[in-house]
Amino acid sequence: MRIVTLEEHISFPEMTGKISKETLSGFGQSARMQQLIPKLADITGERLQSMDDNGITIQVLSVDSSGANLLSPADAPAFAMQYNDLIAQKISGFEHRFKAFAQLPMTAPHTAADELERVVTEYNFRGAMIRGLTQDKFLDQPEFAPIFARAEKLDVPVYLHPGLPPKGIADIYYDGLPTHSGMAEALACYGWGWHSETALHVLRLLYSGTFDKFPKLKLIIGHMGEMLPMMMARSERAFKPGNGGANQRSLTETFHQQVHITTSGFFTQPPLRIALDTFGIDNIMFSIDYPFSTNEMGIEFLKGIDLSAQQIRQIAHGNADKLLNLQG
Repeated sequence: MRIVTLEEHISFPEMTGKISKETLSGFGQSARMQQLIPKLADITGERLQSMDDNGITIQVLSVDSSGANLLSPADAPAFAMQYNDLIAQKISGFEHRFKAFAQLPMTAPHTAADELERVVTEYNFRGAMIRGLTQDKFLDQPEFAPIFARAEKLDVPVYLHPGLPPKGIADIYYDGLPTHSGMAEALACYGWGWHSETALHVLRLLYSGTFDKFPKLKLIIGHMGEMLPMMMARSERAFKPGNGGANQRSLTETFHQQVHITTSGFFTQPPLRIALDTFGIDNIMFSIDYPFSTNEMGIEFLKGIDLSAQQIRQIAHGNADKLLNLQG
């Protein structure tokens, strides 16, 4: 069976080394991250071998949190362009196995829109991945509209991934915890904070009317919907059109039409069932979150899904093929 995974991460030391440790706010300094550096930097070695061993046809690559989104408007554009050129160079000759989401200079939104168009037209990148907030701002702010407009024009999705928590939030929510155990990082990021922040981000896009301003925009979120499936019924009531927000459509209607979720990092069946019940089979795509999760974990989960063969094929590759035009 053809298998596509589309939240699979890379990080090249030659680029990360250009970002100061102060700017990174300690990201990448944990023992776990240090262990993953070689895996993040590799594409056609161990990564490709693991794909072959586990029957994965295509990975869609994206840069981790140490990217252009952390840099100033003056520095970010050249950094993003260099990173995207390097990604295209490293996957050259392996385009049948690797696709990519663009790295964007989010602190310079108009330039980010132009960079998205450049890499989509020049390198056939399949969209962009945006990592959380930009200078403490959510994407519903008007300054980011050019990026959404360009993605809509190009008919490519935007993948909204969690990013590093803003310092003000981190100081209030996650300070004062034991740091030697990694507890603060786990709580702030992959253990809880990332997912609740991304859910909030998507709800802001709904309530601000951003989805209605860009009705052909396609948004992808990972981690089995970033807590939104379990909150759908309650949030549906809270954010009805006419309840004070700018949204013209209901939450469910908007999400079904414009929001797609991946299974990245979630490998048990109960979250999948509620995702199926809320977002629906047409809006769910298989992903692993390599190398933060292993391909073996993902494939074992995929094999355990209790659905028809056709529905499993839809999750494994059909929905991604359609959304990202992977066979076009």
